Amino acid sequence: MRIAVVGLGAVGGLIAARLARAGHQVSALARGDTLARVRAEGIAVDGASGSFTARVAVSDDASRLGPQELVVIALKAPALAAASETMAPLLGPETIVLPAMNGVPWWFMPAAAPDDPPLSSVDSGGRLLARLPLARVLGCVVHFACSSPAPGRIQHNAGDRLIVGEPTGGASPRVAAVCAALASAGFQADASDDVRREVWYKLWGNMTMNPVSALTGALSDAILADGLINDFVLRCMAEAAAIGARVGCPIAQSGEERLGLARQLGGFRTSMLQDTEAGRAIELDALVTAVHEIGGRVGVATPNIGALLGLTRLMARVRGLYPS
Repeated sequence: MRIAVVGLGAVGGLIAARLARAGHQVSALARGDTLARVRAEGIAVDGASGSFTARVAVSDDASRLGPQELVVIALKAPALAAASETMAPLLGPETIVLPAMNGVPWWFMPAAAPDDPPLSSVDSGGRLLARLPLARVLGCVVHFACSSPAPGRIQHNAGDRLIVGEPTGGASPRVAAVCAALASAGFQADASDDVRREVWYKLWGNMTMNPVSALTGALSDAILADGLINDFVLRCMAEAAAIGARVGCPIAQSGEERLGLARQLGGFRTSMLQDTEAGRAIELDALVTAVHEIGGRVGVATPNIGALLGLTRLMARVRGLYPS
């Protein structure tokens, strides 16, 4: 399959490297030090995938890569709007777009309610939906842990699962084709008949720990060991579960059960804490603002999510990590 990966950070780098190693025709859009390093030396992977180096065609100009069969978007959410303006040369008539990203994606509400306006928190003015329309998109949920300690260098820590599905639900040949390509690269690629529900379930599990860690600087185990914070997290999760039930994404698990799974992982540094410590823009809108906005649309009160959003947003603005 002819595949382009937009963004060669931890997730994009691992996906690109493993697809290239499996024999697919892989190219990538990258910038700066990552572009230079990957062009000269390839993508080096170490850890759970084994140690290997994969060569991919890399450029900062999409027109040099040309139309693809599959475009994997592996960016942090704040970078997507600008990147979408440059991606048109990658998109042929039948190109599939697979966003391997955290949080609520731009297609999430239009997939369920096409007559409703897009979420302003993740797609202001509907520009993303215009550039990357629903008909091109497959939903994707990433369940693996990796990091990028240096440009073009990927540390794969655990897991290899990717869940793929049609945004509006059901099975399709293109879901099967994408899952087959990912499986050929050693990923556990699971086709879902209800990928929106999978998106919401993952969000429900990480929309609280990320901002709380960014606010406090604490690792996950310390957050869950504090009784007051643990109770606050559970209240936020209860609000998010109520929203999910209203938008067709019910959650059967209890908040206590979900946090029990998090405790089994021990202390870890969330992606938002890593971004805060590194002085990078945080993914607040996709993880929290969108949930707050959806709650308002469907009539679910969100005082706890609102408090979490307001505190994290103010902290990030003071540090220059979120726009004023």
